[in-house]
This record gives sequence, C-alpha cells and structure tokens, in this order.
Amino acid sequence: MLEGFARHGLFDLDVTCDGDIAVDCHHSIEDTGIVLGTAIREAVGDKKGIRRYGSCILPMDEALVLCAVDLSGRPYLVYDAAFTNQSVGGMDTQMAKEFFYAISYAAGMNLHIKVLYGENDHHIMEAMFKAFAKALDAATQFDPRIQDVLSTKGSL
Repeated sequence: MLEGFARHGLFDLDVTCDGDIAVDCHHSIEDTGIVLGTAIREAVGDKKGIRRYGSCILPMDEALVLCAVDLSGRPYLVYDAAFTNQSVGGMDTQMAKEFFYAISYAAGMNLHIKVLYGENDHHIMEAMFKAFAKALDAATQFDPRIQDVLSTKGSL
C-alpha cells in the first residue's frame, strides 16, 4: 500500500520498519503512520506558496473512494470505511483507520476518507491509499499566485 502511495503521489519514499510483528501489526503500522506524518509536516515546512487543499475521487475497479486533505496545522480525521474481511494482504483492515489517524495527527492535517462504494476489500484499501496520495500531492503543489500561506489570518 505504501508503494502505491509513493508511486501515485509522486513521492520519494523509503521505509524500513523493524517492529513487533510477531505480536501483531498494530504498533508497526501506527508508528509508520506517525513517522510518515512527521515527514510530511517537516517537508511542507512553513507552507508558503502551497495550495494547502487537495482532493481526489479515485476508482479502483468496482470501488470508489473520496479523499480530501487540508494542511491547516489542525489535525482531524474523518474516516468512513467498512471492510468485510479481517485482513488484506496480511494487513489488518481495522489498522487502516489507525494508520491514517496517526498520519493526520503527526502531520497536523485534516484528512477525510470516505468509501463511496466497493465490494472487494483489496480494491477499497488500495483506492484509499492512492486517493490519499493524489490528494496530498495536490495539496503540496506550489502555486505561483500564492505568495505567502493560503490563509486569511496570514499563518497556519
């Protein structure tokens, strides 16, 4: 899922995780989300000149997922997804929410993910990661019309 995120968001990403997978995947996935969110926060820096907002509605076969981000500095996750299976490719499906929660709080972003419809859990999960990638890519783009930060208060 992280490879799809990096490829479709056009992000350079190299992740090494040495966790307690023998116990379960919870801490490794949550910690990976925290590290990725921290890297995002550091990469956008003062946010001068970036678009701040990004969204994507992404189809993946029969699944359709909406993702929207706001790099506001205020962390919040809205997550509306349901899976029928306990895992997808070895990842517990309930960990998707924990992963995105960790990213949103570590990055200081509003993150909304909604599964509009879908049946295949793998397609739903993959669409979530790729939609997030595309939305984040859009939000981090520089816009020459934005001279400072995109805020009426002058700061984020």
